[in-house]
Amino acid sequence: MESIDKLRTELMLRGFSPMTVRNYSFFAEKFLQDANKSIEQITQEDARKYLASMFENKSRNTIMLAAASLKFFFTEILKKEVGEIKMPKKENRLPEVLSKEEVSKLLNSTETRKSRLILSLLYSSGLRVSELVHLKPSDINFSENTGWVRRGKGAKDRMFILSNGLGNELQEYMKKRKDAKYLFSQEEPLTTRNIQKIVKHVRTRADIQKKITPHTLRHSFATHLLEAGTDIRMIQNLLGHSSLNTTQLYTHISSEQIRKIQNPLDNLVEKQ
Repeated sequence: MESIDKLRTELMLRGFSPMTVRNYSFFAEKFLQDANKSIEQITQEDARKYLASMFENKSRNTIMLAAASLKFFFTEILKKEVGEIKMPKKENRLPEVLSKEEVSKLLNSTETRKSRLILSLLYSSGLRVSELVHLKPSDINFSENTGWVRRGKGAKDRMFILSNGLGNELQEYMKKRKDAKYLFSQEEPLTTRNIQKIVKHVRTRADIQKKITPHTLRHSFATHLLEAGTDIRMIQNLLGHSSLNTTQLYTHISSEQIRKIQNPLDNLVEKQ
């Protein structure tokens, strides 16, 4: 569809991430198929009906993403007003986090060196999967075990860290791939879907019951740093969060910190 091609082009020109380009294009295309009208006939009411139909079987977060997609599509591509669409509050579910033992179990269950390095890097750096697949060898400073995300979320650069052991392993891995454009691929970046499949497969081999995605390793990285006493503002910088409020989510999911709290009933019993 011509309008969807225009949408993708506009999003890319404005520096939106590949994931955002994919999501916005997906919802706009689905909307046009559902409306089954010409672009000239599309109205605000069509958008409202489409979003209302999603309440039957979609999460609130998905509906909010669809609404944002349609608003951009209407105003920037169709040059039409979509008006105010009141949406439900965003779901505030706490993310799943792996224990340190579960991370070790996951890494030890990989079948290939490449898979182990990918999962190790996700956990060691806290990178988003979309950032990892676009890493280039030149983005990493092996002498300092640091690296740079170039044009990450919000088109911002930021530094990330590597463990000493992983830095050495990556250097050895790259010696046989001197002509590779990307850290884990030759000419084109790996797809995020490819990494998701690797994580899903390794989770099954490790027999871990928790639902695990590449982002789970990012959550685990942040939580384990917090439990080790790392300043929350430093964690904010490493994760690339614009707001400290986003990073403070991890104070709610740190089981180790919660276990350190002395229960008031125990204090009461001790005094009796």
